[in-house]
Amino acid sequence: MLKPLKNKGPVIIGSTVLLAGAIGTITLTPKVVEWLEQRQQAKIEIALKEDINKPSVVLTLAEVPPQQRREQLQAIASSETLSLERSRARYLLASDLLKEYEGGPALRQLEELEKEYPTLVPYILLKRGRGYELTNESALAQETWQELIETYPDSLASAEALYQLGKYDGSYWEQGIKKFPQHPNIQTVIRERLKENPQQPQLLLLLAKYVPYDTSTNSIRDRLVNEYAGRLTPEDWQMIADGYWEVNEYYKAALAYQKAPKTPQNYYRIARGQQVQPPGDNKETVIAAYRQLMYGFPKAEETALALKRLAQLSPPQTAISYLNEIIKKFPEQAPEALLDKATLLDKLNRKAEAAQVRQTLLSKYAKSDATAEYRWQVAKDAGEKGNALKAWTWAQPITKNNSDSSIAPKAAFWVGKWAQQLGRIEDSQSAFEHVVARHPESYYAWRSAVQLGWNVGNFNNVRQMLPQVNKPNTRPLPPAGSEVFKELYRLGEDNDAITLFQAEIGDRQTLTVNEGFTDALLKLVQGKNLQGINQVWSLQKKDDPEQQKEWEKLRQTDKYWEALFPFPFYNTIIEWSGRRQLNPLLVTSLMRQESRFEPEIKSPVGATGLMQVMPATGEWVANKIDLQDYSLTDPDDSINLGTWYLNYTHSKYSNNSLLAIASYNAGPGNVSQWVRKYRVSDPDVFVEKIPFRETKGYVESVFGNYWNYLRIYNPEIAQLLQRYAK
Repeated sequence: MLKPLKNKGPVIIGSTVLLAGAIGTITLTPKVVEWLEQRQQAKIEIALKEDINKPSVVLTLAEVPPQQRREQLQAIASSETLSLERSRARYLLASDLLKEYEGGPALRQLEELEKEYPTLVPYILLKRGRGYELTNESALAQETWQELIETYPDSLASAEALYQLGKYDGSYWEQGIKKFPQHPNIQTVIRERLKENPQQPQLLLLLAKYVPYDTSTNSIRDRLVNEYAGRLTPEDWQMIADGYWEVNEYYKAALAYQKAPKTPQNYYRIARGQQVQPPGDNKETVIAAYRQLMYGFPKAEETALALKRLAQLSPPQTAISYLNEIIKKFPEQAPEALLDKATLLDKLNRKAEAAQVRQTLLSKYAKSDATAEYRWQVAKDAGEKGNALKAWTWAQPITKNNSDSSIAPKAAFWVGKWAQQLGRIEDSQSAFEHVVARHPESYYAWRSAVQLGWNVGNFNNVRQMLPQVNKPNTRPLPPAGSEVFKELYRLGEDNDAITLFQAEIGDRQTLTVNEGFTDALLKLVQGKNLQGINQVWSLQKKDDPEQQKEWEKLRQTDKYWEALFPFPFYNTIIEWSGRRQLNPLLVTSLMRQESRFEPEIKSPVGATGLMQVMPATGEWVANKIDLQDYSLTDPDDSINLGTWYLNYTHSKYSNNSLLAIASYNAGPGNVSQWVRKYRVSDPDVFVEKIPFRETKGYVESVFGNYWNYLRIYNPEIAQLLQRYAK
């Protein structure tokens, strides 16, 4: 509550306004009163704007349990100085108190809070209504919620108010269904209505539209298709098909797309859906569907992909004709088509033609990813045969012409290694510096940093390192969403924030880069780490120049990388890493690769939990450490068992982390065989020789994760990288 200045505030007696002061009593007109109120509100707004960028203690408490933060919040909330910090503290305190059914104390925190916290006024009114309800003042509760829906009719807080009012008068639920079908509680009402009367297709359509990813929505889509097909519009079919596609029901999606509007994407999905989830031998049907797209939309980008699929489904000679169509009509896809064509010509023993095609690729499309792929293959083959000069000669152009290619970091690193073999020390140094400058997020940046002599740990000593870790203590500011949403998210009011943001993006299937990243942040705070990390990873949209720029800009921020490499279960990792004398960043990196921090995840072969421990291995380790009544899905048990086993694999190989990590994936027996077979002293050569593709990728991913956690959270390495940043 704002406290009036002593002896200077206006006093209202009936309709007369008096100002008491040293010079006596002055009567104020209504216009003067209005001016004073506006001036006071302006002061509040100025104070809030000044506070918005200041460090916030309250925001650091967003993820602290209510009882642990209560005393600190109370101290800030009781301050006599108007500030955003005080307003935030009062709001969080009220929210915590309401969750504990303490309506009276919550109402005291909310008293006149809307005057000093304009950003969250609708939610303040919503919580005030709940406070009245908890104190058995239902009339005041209803009056407050009615004020909310009248004053802020478009705020999603009004959806919750309508839901609460509907408990007293069902007509409010009708309003909620019409205006806010995207709100979870309104959707609960819809489901109840369907239980009472299942024959309501319009309600089914609302759920199919606004709850597309819920596990129960497939049955709703099935009902619409099976029972109400004749009533559905092409737009309804589009929505149903998109929903099926998003949950990987590709065949059902393909059938639904046949009744949706005729677009290139829909034609492509009709064919692709039947290809990846065929009901039987339907190869000819799939080919016919791709050809229908090819003839119906000859210039569409999807047609280039259809031609590629047709080439894969056809015998070599026919496939070449499809690839020629791509080369002729789609310049951006031509390089990859040329590379595929050369491979097919080799199979047909038309070597001279294949060589000519590859020469066209090199001369005409020097900067393409396909050219980089071809150059790398030639360089790799030469390197394996001991021809370092040829390997260096073929790989070196990749670093200049194809720097955005996925092969570029690896090629640049090996350019440095081959230069070392040739005695070209300056070229070698330059190549390693190029990798850390141009590809700082890659596994090969770590390998280059090792070659440059940085203190980043190598395979033979990384387990013993204890890097300093600087984690952010507040949530990042999301790049998308309303100011109300951003404030709720940073306060840790996750239910309200998630519901609000989902309503703001609506039922759109395609999000902008910033919206997709914001949605990923919300998945991470819900513990949906696999979805969140994968969503951040998939944000790049090369087919949209504006969105590509947005992604490149986002990628330069700390919050992007912190979301891609988060720290769930940090305290538990620190505890068990310390007990096993393991580098905690190495443990975190292995866990990220194994499970993406999903405690309940289970692999097809039975590996379970955060560290993907096999049941038999878990039982063996549990007996070793006398662990009773454990669960592989319990985070503490999983990290306990997993770190013991990781320490065990290290002990098998004299604390060589390369062999220990490979063994964690492939088993000690396989790794021991590889050591005996290859007998190489260069660990980078050994990684290249690992015969299991999965294990080779696993090793590179785990140590790539380690490098990223190091460069993101360790100030020393972050500062070193700044010297090379472009």
